[in-house]
Amino acid sequence: MSFHLYFKKVRFFRTMMLLLLIVFGASCKEDPKDFSKTDVQSAQKLFGIPFAKARIDTLTPYLEKNRSGYDSLRKYSLENDVFPALLFDPVPYGFEYPKSTDTILSWSVPEQVHLPDSLQKFAFYTIPQLASLIKHRKISCVELTQFFLARLKKYSPTLECTITLTDSLALEQAALLDVELAQGHYRGILHGIPYGVKDLMSVAGYPTTWGAAPYKDQRLEETATVVRRLQDAGGVLVAKLVSGALARGDVWFGGKTKNPWDLEEGASGSSAGSGSATAAGLVPFALGTETLGSITSPSSKNGITGLRPTYGRVSRHGVMSLSWSMDKVGPMARNAEDCAIVFSVIQGKDSLDRTTTHVPFNYAPEKPLSSLKVAYLKEDIEKDTTDGRKNLDRAIKTLQEMGITMDSVRLPMDVPFTGFDNILRAESGAFFDVLVRSGEVDLMVEQDQKSRANSLRQSRFIPAVEYLQANRHRQVLIEKMHALMKAYDVLVSPSFGNKQLQITNLTGQPVVIVPTGLDEEGHPTSITFVGNLYDEGKLLLLAKAFQDRTDFDEMHPPGYLE
Repeated sequence: MSFHLYFKKVRFFRTMMLLLLIVFGASCKEDPKDFSKTDVQSAQKLFGIPFAKARIDTLTPYLEKNRSGYDSLRKYSLENDVFPALLFDPVPYGFEYPKSTDTILSWSVPEQVHLPDSLQKFAFYTIPQLASLIKHRKISCVELTQFFLARLKKYSPTLECTITLTDSLALEQAALLDVELAQGHYRGILHGIPYGVKDLMSVAGYPTTWGAAPYKDQRLEETATVVRRLQDAGGVLVAKLVSGALARGDVWFGGKTKNPWDLEEGASGSSAGSGSATAAGLVPFALGTETLGSITSPSSKNGITGLRPTYGRVSRHGVMSLSWSMDKVGPMARNAEDCAIVFSVIQGKDSLDRTTTHVPFNYAPEKPLSSLKVAYLKEDIEKDTTDGRKNLDRAIKTLQEMGITMDSVRLPMDVPFTGFDNILRAESGAFFDVLVRSGEVDLMVEQDQKSRANSLRQSRFIPAVEYLQANRHRQVLIEKMHALMKAYDVLVSPSFGNKQLQITNLTGQPVVIVPTGLDEEGHPTSITFVGNLYDEGKLLLLAKAFQDRTDFDEMHPPGYLE
């Protein structure tokens, strides 16, 4: 056979084979569950440990067995409230829980609070001021609720901060509270006070969207523990506020939440709606959540006060999980005292959340500041190059003028910070396993490299060994921070630009974010006070004293008193 004829036959054979593949391709596709030893060799590059070919020959059957195990796990569904059997414990070795000393059992309501000349000024009243008007019958619970509902309806379209108004529930609650008050039953300082919650928290009868397109019609017919506790205390839920999609950023399925100080800027996230609505006076306070900055950032950017409590201090039952070992729920409000009031209601043991603790809230606002031992991150503050540096320096000077003596200390830096990201990403990947496997993750609005959708996809490539190793190093970090903080009650830090935010979210320590004024562009700035585990009382003591000395907490964005 000539070479030319041979070539023609080969070409004909290849053509016929291609046609057969096209016609019968659907039935001849390789099973996507199959993998080869070559695939295993390539996969080694993802985790950086090369095995010899002979070793891969022997371990491939194990990997096939693992794969079978994954498939068997996926046949069983899991409810949202199922935590892993391994629960994170933030307590370092030798730690002693605080004992009850100055626990506030009730809050005093001021007597001499008058109706403002313009009703719109209600928008920026503190909780005690509003409580005084309610308790002394200068305004009814229904009237106050209607006032804030009207503001939400007026400004939410511009700020894009509200997902669902709970107006029917709110008015029903307010009417009941008015009846109780007329009968002499006063529930306490939150009686009749409207509020909003980040839409990661479920409320029976209303959607719980988690800010993400795949869940925009989701209804979870249970009410989160924190919402129930506020309702029992007399709080009136008026709105479910925007969460950035699956607790990331300020972009959600309906748009991007705006900062009321500058509508060209986002409100930051992911408690974007809580920050924006509180700053604009659409609610007196709101609840947010934080895993890695989601109370800190919107509180700072929107010029309000935020309390991120100790891990396990506030129940997360009925709240979307992003990271079981890092999620926290906390108040975002006008000032530190308002945060303390709300925290006193929502904190404490909950049988529906096994990570919660029963530790007293020792808060004594009249206690002398001389009782506090304070340190500050002098080098971090001096390295700060943000627009808020002048305000940061001024805040430090104010603390010194208040008689606070601060020792200069440094954060522990000899730990693998980059590797800690695997903890949050692996846990979020587990919670949203079905979302990724179903392909509905593709419905989320943001799909770029830094999006939550992409973060969930990449979580499938984090080895369990690396996740556990990261948590072992996390324990080392906990011990290092405990050694640093055991001589102090409060650590003063920049809110951003150093490792404080990452460290304290990993160790579970509480922080208070306090406004410090406006930068040259008219944007709010802040400072952060860090405390020891379960010692929010001393943090709030210092924060309240700072705010009594300054008026930054009384700032509000222009254009929201109309």
